[in-house]
Amino acid sequence: MQWKILQQNKSDDYVIATGQTYSVKFFVEKCCKFLDLTIHWSGKGMNECGYVKDYNSKKCPALKKGYKIIEIDKNYFRPNEVNNLRGESKKAKNKLGWKPKTTILELIREMMTEDNKLAKKMLKNEI
Repeated sequence: MQWKILQQNKSDDYVIATGQTYSVKFFVEKCCKFLDLTIHWSGKGMNECGYVKDYNSKKCPALKKGYKIIEIDKNYFRPNEVNNLRGESKKAKNKLGWKPKTTILELIREMMTEDNKLAKKMLKNEI
């Protein structure tokens, strides 16, 4: 994709996006599923937290049932937070012939696989 952008006669801005919207909660739940980890949500709104309900001890040996693994932190909010973000990539599709190939579940699988490789190296003190 970057190569196609660099080949344009005139520089321009392009949005590379699927046009799909997913919540952080959805993303977290799918990452947990990849790890064979079940999460229990408790609280409402800004006080909602995710706790370990069940887990695969081989994939997540440092976890325990009941551990809090995610909570909301206002420090990570954008200054002008919006409720719904959705990338519009029509220009990239029309000018570059680009279309999304990777689904959100494939992206999660790739990210979690690479994170696991990195974690194993860190545990072996290779980094």
